[in-house]
Amino acid sequence: MPAGCGFQPAPMSQAGPGAVAALEPPAVATLKRAVELDSASRFQESLVCYQEGIDLLLRVLKATKDETKKAHYRHKISDYMERAEAIKKYIEKEREDGKYHQQIKIEENATGFSYEKVFQDYLNETVTEVWVEDPYIRHVHQFYNFLRFCEMLVKGPCKVKTIHLLTSYDEGSGKSQQTNSLEEIKQSLKNYGVTLNVSFSSSIHDREIRFNNGWMIKIGRGLDYFKKPQGRFCLGYCDFDLRPCHETTVDVFHTKHTKKT
Repeated sequence: MPAGCGFQPAPMSQAGPGAVAALEPPAVATLKRAVELDSASRFQESLVCYQEGIDLLLRVLKATKDETKKAHYRHKISDYMERAEAIKKYIEKEREDGKYHQQIKIEENATGFSYEKVFQDYLNETVTEVWVEDPYIRHVHQFYNFLRFCEMLVKGPCKVKTIHLLTSYDEGSGKSQQTNSLEEIKQSLKNYGVTLNVSFSSSIHDREIRFNNGWMIKIGRGLDYFKKPQGRFCLGYCDFDLRPCHETTVDVFHTKHTKKT
């Protein structure tokens, strides 16, 4: 799921003209973005913006005293809610039919795309098994990326019991480090009741993550889409929501069966 639309109003302590002046511009900007995404068939992202924009517009309505303006806002809210509901039903039908496809564009240097933000909408209590295919889990920062992904799975709300990792061997001097690092992650997961199965392929190229609830996520750069932090004591070093990203594309599908045969 994409991060929010990003138009956050300043907090208001009271209703009235000041509140309307503070809330209306971000509401308009958010809903304008929703319409743009809707027109581009980026329905999941547009739904998020519609929901955020409607919430802001409801707050504008509550702060408005003029009855004529109130009627105008109610009409707009009704129209946007009707469109958001139609998109929601369309997305649900696509999921049920196994045809769902969403594409998220992560721009160069964008922030707000931690693993929690990207994957949270696809993880629920039905998720017990996960498949990760990524040829580049070889270097220290890539081990940390995979470890952070595993931490997210362990924290829930899913009930993951098994994680399958398919990657490629580091054929150079880092082979022993790769083996030892993955074994350490494996033993750590075991302490949480999670089994990590690691296998290697010399021909793997595609990167994808599959959950046994039907979701499949393909990221152009795999888990390695974060930029190197500017320093050890810079914002984003620990919190990946604040870490700038490399440009990449996230494709999300929903299928009846995610495990390859």
